[in-house]
Amino acid sequence: MDFRLEESHEVVARLAHEVLSTAPADAAWKALGQAGLLELGILETAVLLREIGRHGLISPALPHLIAARFAPPDPGALYTIAFGSAPYADTASLILVPVPGGLAFVEPGAAKLERSFSSCGAPEFTVAFDDATVRECDLAAVFQTAQVFACALGDGLLAGALALTRDHIERREQFGKPIATFQAAATQIADVYIASRTMHLAALSAAWRLDTGRDASSDVDTAVTWLVQEVPAALRTCHHLHGGIGLDVTYPLHRYSAMVKDLVRYVPRSH
Repeated sequence: MDFRLEESHEVVARLAHEVLSTAPADAAWKALGQAGLLELGILETAVLLREIGRHGLISPALPHLIAARFAPPDPGALYTIAFGSAPYADTASLILVPVPGGLAFVEPGAAKLERSFSSCGAPEFTVAFDDATVRECDLAAVFQTAQVFACALGDGLLAGALALTRDHIERREQFGKPIATFQAAATQIADVYIASRTMHLAALSAAWRLDTGRDASSDVDTAVTWLVQEVPAALRTCHHLHGGIGLDVTYPLHRYSAMVKDLVRYVPRSH
């Protein structure tokens, strides 16, 4: 299979990179919407989420983009979907909750929200409600879409962490030589590269199959397995190669690892 993206997908990646590289972090989510990047097809959305991950942007992107595929169309709305917890439920226009037979559409004002914070500091909520509009739908399709989008975000997070780590070991010197020239470090960064490349191919294949209407089950299972088993291990290697600076809150690596922890906890595992 040819895994190269088409020109339209490359345009999405370039535009998202430009927006995320120039907009302040607290304005990036709004800037993505203004650039028309929040209403795309499945594969284009996966490309967008990878860029969001590569830049380590903490945002409502994942729950909104999952929920928006199943909620009433409203370009100005912010949606969230609860898989155990509902990120950004306090600011959402509508909360989607999987229930037997479909999705419950819950107005935030009609729900009891119990607030907590994720590993990366983003707000998330448990949702309790007595009444809601339930729309019948294929929950397997909801879960599969969520898994594909989560894998795309995880792909970007690992790619971003790899880039940070590679640059660090090329600059940092010990005994008068860059760390990257030592065999132990070179072997470990190669392992992270292999994990990142495999995650990218698995996520891209799953997104492509879902986007084209093919049976994506096997590809999605592979991508999710890689996300929950290999990506966290690769992030730990990135921290090891950084040493103490990798735990410094003023250095961005901790943001990538915290987002991966949240992602692994949030992504649905079964139908």
